[in-house]
Amino acid sequence: MTSELRSIAANSAVRRSHFRALGLSEADLAKPKIAVVNSSSELAVCFAHLDGVAKVVKEAIRAAGGVPFEVRTTAPSDFITGAAKSGSYILAARDLVTNDIEAQVEAAMLDGMVCLTSCDKTPPGHLMAAGRLNIPTLLVIGGYQASGMIGEDHVDIEDLFSGSVGALFGKPGKHSIEAMVEQAILGPGVCAGMATANTMHCVVEALGMCVPGSAPVRANSEKMFDAARRAGARIVEMVQQGLTPRAILTEGAFRNAIAMVLAVSGSINAIKHLQATAVEAEADVDVFALWEEMGRSVPVLAAVRPNGKVRIEAFEDAGGARGILKQLAPLIDTTARTCMGGTLADDLAGFTVADEEIIRPLDRPISEGPAIAILKGSLAPESAVVKLGIRDGSRPEKFDGPAVVYDDTDQAIRDLADGKIAKGAVMILRGQGLKGGPAMGGGASRLLFAIDAAGLAKDVAFVTDSQLSGLCLKGLTVAEVSPEAVAGGPIGKVRNGDRIVIDAAKRQLDLDVPVAELAARASNPNAMPIEAKGYLGIYRRDVQSMATGAVLTDLDAC
Repeated sequence: MTSELRSIAANSAVRRSHFRALGLSEADLAKPKIAVVNSSSELAVCFAHLDGVAKVVKEAIRAAGGVPFEVRTTAPSDFITGAAKSGSYILAARDLVTNDIEAQVEAAMLDGMVCLTSCDKTPPGHLMAAGRLNIPTLLVIGGYQASGMIGEDHVDIEDLFSGSVGALFGKPGKHSIEAMVEQAILGPGVCAGMATANTMHCVVEALGMCVPGSAPVRANSEKMFDAARRAGARIVEMVQQGLTPRAILTEGAFRNAIAMVLAVSGSINAIKHLQATAVEAEADVDVFALWEEMGRSVPVLAAVRPNGKVRIEAFEDAGGARGILKQLAPLIDTTARTCMGGTLADDLAGFTVADEEIIRPLDRPISEGPAIAILKGSLAPESAVVKLGIRDGSRPEKFDGPAVVYDDTDQAIRDLADGKIAKGAVMILRGQGLKGGPAMGGGASRLLFAIDAAGLAKDVAFVTDSQLSGLCLKGLTVAEVSPEAVAGGPIGKVRNGDRIVIDAAKRQLDLDVPVAELAARASNPNAMPIEAKGYLGIYRRDVQSMATGAVLTDLDAC
């Protein structure tokens, strides 16, 4: 549509009549029209407070001379909407968020948007929508939840998740499950710790897509509301300046985001979310290649749970994402443009890290990198991801052993509980990928916690074509093996007893089976055990490979 035709559509008499009926004046119709994208939900604490955030953002937009329109999207929460279909709705909902925004914001020809971003899948969903629509966009970080104490012990969702799986193995831990249920979550917001949500919140700041100093942040704190007010005012200026996401989401921005995740040993899920954002923004960026490049130089600078003992509150107080970027300045692209209109260097000018024991300088890191590495090999011709975390020798980085193959998470957990898994084995869980899951449901995370509960985290390796919760950091685990089993990947041809070789230092994941024998084998016959109809059926049909970040857009058809 030409700009002239777009102007006619945006200012049609019928459209103006609708807006007047909503209470807008003739003067309002000439102002920037801003979508406030809200995922508020009474179903999950991750999103329960966002109506209050939306109110603050809308007030700030009006005060700055804009007109806000609040719209809603789906609100995926891992622990709530992950209950059905083995968690298949979680990753699939990321793309539903993106498409939902397009169907409202793009369709209504609004001038800009502020996205209230919270749990794991809304930050990437919002970033992907920003890249696709390419209208001025800011994200407002919804913050992390408060957690409590049992006696002198701090308890959060990680403790509860681990304890609930441990209880299945007769190892309930120091505190009862019921006591932890009462204390693990004491307010709205995302999981405490450097799991996927807080990782992605830090990624948003590293990309320059939120006002500086936004992440991480205590939910419903004055600091969070101050960022919301600043975002409401800034988005109107961005519309007036014509500053769009594709001017911000450059290769330099992606380098900065990758360095951020490596430096905090964040969630492996950030890799596919960043690649999907690059695809939607039509940025010529290979996140997987950049990850390997950046991994050679970026050390771990902070040890926030589950990587170490530092609580997310202490990380925030020490400087948070902004502090990490400040320490990383010699290694990253500080000339990258941000939502403030200047460069990252401008945003960091005058900022100092409050506690260099919590956010270390480059010459005194927590550990050498990479915290997360991309593997390839005969078992993963395209890619696979291993999280090494803090490399202090406490977890193996090389493993060579016989495969024990599973197509069913529950059966694998039963065998662990019955003592059927021997030390030295490589447990393979397959058929759990993008199409097989579908959408990489949560079964692999449960199995990994079960391996830990069985006391085998250091003695058994784990390989899967599924994703993992950002809370997972147990032993030597390789996830997101691509191609997945149901796409004909070699992981679908592994048989019990096959030799598997994992070598993180060499970035290798190999299946020691002769090429001719492997080619003659049939692929996994038990693929796709989860029936997928409706939206999950659409997702299974249309989802693209991991190399795209698992977008739904058929790039060859574009």
